[in-house]
Amino acid sequence: MTEKNPEAGHVRLAKRVAEQLDCSRSTAEQFIEGGFVSVDGAVVEAPGARVAPHQSVAVDPEASLLDMTPVTLLLHKPPGFEAGLGAPGQAGAAHGSRSQGARPALALLHRDTHLAEDAAGIRVLQRHFRQLECFTPLPTEGSGLVVYTQDRRIARKLAEDIESLEQECIVEVAGEIAANGLQRLCHGLSFNGRPLPPIKVSWQNETRLRFALKGIRPGQIPAMCEAVGLRVVGMKRIRIGRVPLAKVPEGQWRYLQPWERF
Repeated sequence: MTEKNPEAGHVRLAKRVAEQLDCSRSTAEQFIEGGFVSVDGAVVEAPGARVAPHQSVAVDPEASLLDMTPVTLLLHKPPGFEAGLGAPGQAGAAHGSRSQGARPALALLHRDTHLAEDAAGIRVLQRHFRQLECFTPLPTEGSGLVVYTQDRRIARKLAEDIESLEQECIVEVAGEIAANGLQRLCHGLSFNGRPLPPIKVSWQNETRLRFALKGIRPGQIPAMCEAVGLRVVGMKRIRIGRVPLAKVPEGQWRYLQPWERF
C-alpha cells in the first residue's frame, strides 16, 4: 500500500488569495508581497507558499496596493565590503579600486540588520530587498553611507546629479602636514593633471579631516593628502547632498524618510 501524498490538496497561496478576493493572480501576489496576507495568523510574504485546505488564509481589511511604494535604503557600509563599484573612474567612488573577492555590501541588507530605532516607521518587507540599484559606490576599504533604491525617481536623481551633489567625508590621516597644507587642501592642488576647484576641508581633531566636495574621483582624497605630507588611514562618508548617514551603526541600515531629499 502506498502512502498518501501529505501535500495532496495544497495550493499556492497566490491562487487561494485570488479566489478569496476574486482578483487576478498578479494582484494577489502583490497583496502577499505587501505583507497583507496571513496563514493561520502568521504573515506570509511568499506567493508560492503552499497552503492546505484546512488552513485559514486572511487578508488584512486595510490592505491597499497604494501603500506599496518603492523604498530607498541607507546602509552604513563597513570596510571590507564592496558597494556598487563599476568600471574604473565611475563617479561617486572616493578612493581605491575594486577588490577581488570582496563581499558585496548588498548582502548586509536584510531584516536583522535594520536599525531598530528607524524613525521612518516603515514595516520591513522581503520585497524591499529586491530590485535595488546603487548609484553611490564606495571602495572596499572605505566605510559610510551607501544608497540602495527601488525608486526610479531617486535612481535618476543620483545617476544624473551625483557630480553636483556635495559629499561629506571624515578622513583619518597619519603623518605631519606640510606648511600651509590645510590651505592647499582647500584650494591649490591638482589631480590627474587638472587643478581642483575650491574644497571645504577642516580639522575635526588631531588626526581627522573633514572634506566636503563635489565631483569626487577615485583616488582623489588620498592623492590630495599625500601632496601635503599626510597618509590616509581610513575614510567614512557621512553625507550625500542633504541626506546624512545619521546615527546608523556600522553594518546596519535605515529607510530614507519621505521628507528627505538628496
